[in-house]
Amino acid sequence: MQDEALTSDALITELLAIFGEEACSVDEARNHDYLTDESLHAAAAKPICVVWPRSTEQVLGLLAVATQAGVRVIARGSGTGLSGAAVATSNSIVCCFSRMNALLDLDIENRACVVQPGISLAELEEALSGTDLFYPVYPGESSASLGGNINTNAGGMRAVRHGVTRNHVLGLEVVLGSGLLLRSGGKYSKSSSGYDLTQLIIGSEGTLGLVTEITLKLSHRLALTSTALIPFASLEAVCAAVPAVDVGVIAPSILEYLDFITMDSLTKAAELELAIDPKIKEQAMAYLVVVLEGLDEADLERRNLALAQAMEELGGLELYLLAPKAGQALIEARERAFYVAKAAGANDIIDAVVPRMAIPSLLTKAAELAAEVGAFMTGCGHAGDGNVHLSVFCPDDQERQQLLTALFAQVIELGGAVSGEHGLGTEKRSYHEALIDPARVALDDQIKAIFDPHGVLRALRPNTEESA
Repeated sequence: MQDEALTSDALITELLAIFGEEACSVDEARNHDYLTDESLHAAAAKPICVVWPRSTEQVLGLLAVATQAGVRVIARGSGTGLSGAAVATSNSIVCCFSRMNALLDLDIENRACVVQPGISLAELEEALSGTDLFYPVYPGESSASLGGNINTNAGGMRAVRHGVTRNHVLGLEVVLGSGLLLRSGGKYSKSSSGYDLTQLIIGSEGTLGLVTEITLKLSHRLALTSTALIPFASLEAVCAAVPAVDVGVIAPSILEYLDFITMDSLTKAAELELAIDPKIKEQAMAYLVVVLEGLDEADLERRNLALAQAMEELGGLELYLLAPKAGQALIEARERAFYVAKAAGANDIIDAVVPRMAIPSLLTKAAELAAEVGAFMTGCGHAGDGNVHLSVFCPDDQERQQLLTALFAQVIELGGAVSGEHGLGTEKRSYHEALIDPARVALDDQIKAIFDPHGVLRALRPNTEESA
């Protein structure tokens, strides 16, 4: 950081000149809800203030003042993240983008739109409701902001068919830590013109720049859907069935697995009765949830029939084609899995990703590691793309750290990564850096230094938040 050139009073005076009293607050009571995200362990410190920009010009002014004063800027969207990437530190300014939430342009012909980072998924969906277009990435929380989704490369249950955030971002406007305003990409779907800075910014968790505008690729909406629930006698059988489902005419938009404990917890929390045969339920150790989309009734029926035939051949104990309301309720219950685990007292939530056929191996190893320390893990995940979500019940901090270190080592050995969609933030970066090539860690530091030479944005590591 640069030597401090502004006193605290002078800094606040400069910020008030940029934002006005209504959008720049030092009030602890008012600021309280804006200082952290949904991570289980990250603890917020008291920041200098919270600001709510309404324009790119105000963000540019903020970074100029923060650089002069030698303080950090912590970007915040809706606070729905799980990694601790939007947590206030001392000697920082929290920049909350909730008021930069406009749809700036809707281009039906090019199937694209331009939005500000604070727009939520629900607000975008409402804005697109009068068209046959939609934004298909849905990480499970409709209040999540597009800026937050960009910064974590959010995924979700629809990723098996529609991909993750980076597959739908055509361009960005971003204010780099250096103070440079950069535009990358545009309303075109491919480019071989130099470095792809759009993709570098996606997933950078506010460490390289502050996104102020997003150009999104939209998809045509298929109005007809069906939801199938298939119980299996083992998780191995579920995973063995995945390649047959994720192929050809079936082409699911959602392909999820849930172990029987998670299934029971979610349905009870949602007060959802699915009328599963008790004898089938006794045998079921895991479930596959499949959502199909169709162009018309005949197309959807063809996909349902192909799914039923595949499941019968691959050991599905039964196939329950759920009524529309029940199907929607099950998907909504699955989306609440984190909150159900949190309410049950989970001490950690992981979102590791491995090649999808390695899921049984990972979960077998996870059970062995947990048993060694008297811990317990249960979960669900995106079977179609290998993203494993585990709720970890292990209250001893040291034992849990050792358990997760061993578990993530197994993830890497299986060809996976520590985080599939939540991001590293302050919660998982230490595990990630301990397990990857040190040359990659050094390169990350070099990239950070180029984009943020004064260290004005969130640090890569929690222990450098105040020392840079």
